[in-house]
Amino acid sequence: MITLALSKGRIFDETLPLLAAAGIKVLEDPEKSRKLILPTNQPDVRVVLVRASDVPTYVQYGGADLGVTGLDTLIEHGNQGLYQPLDLQIALCRVSVAVRADYDYANAVKQGSRLKVATKYVGIARDFFAAKGVHVDLIKLYGSMELAPLTGLADAIVDLVSTGSTLKANHLVEVERIMDISARLVVNQAALKLKQAPIRRIIDAFSAALPAPVGA
Repeated sequence: MITLALSKGRIFDETLPLLAAAGIKVLEDPEKSRKLILPTNQPDVRVVLVRASDVPTYVQYGGADLGVTGLDTLIEHGNQGLYQPLDLQIALCRVSVAVRADYDYANAVKQGSRLKVATKYVGIARDFFAAKGVHVDLIKLYGSMELAPLTGLADAIVDLVSTGSTLKANHLVEVERIMDISARLVVNQAALKLKQAPIRRIIDAFSAALPAPVGA
């Protein structure tokens, strides 16, 4: 049995065409089913639904043989024990710094002021501001990040940005782009040895379905 860990939402939806290229069709809609383990048209392949932040953990410790997760989640996880064969070029977004529209971020950073930064991505934020020589107090939040600057909890946030419409709706502006993010295929290293043929078939099918790199 091959077990693939996915999270509901954008990653699940954008992984379906890649699964189709591998001849795999998920037989139930995760938005309608209450099941956490979904069957596929392949009797030896199943999908487990887990929180996005838990995908690397399930794959690392063998709860799943492979999974699809964002680069942001991988960096925060630390990448331990995971083989990362493919950038799937899906779920594209970026990690950015955002502040209230009336906040003088450029001046605050230039002066070396101590910033209060709210984020779910503590590791990414810490490394980014450390490289700039900016002192920050990091406040870990798990959701509604945009509220932090509006309530005075933080001066800035570090969060995922896709279209920027949520920031705009909350009168926040994107002031620095930290990194571009896409979803990656991750594989349990032991499973790759023990189930090499079926896992390699999936990796190869995913790879063949991806657009050619620019300039290739």
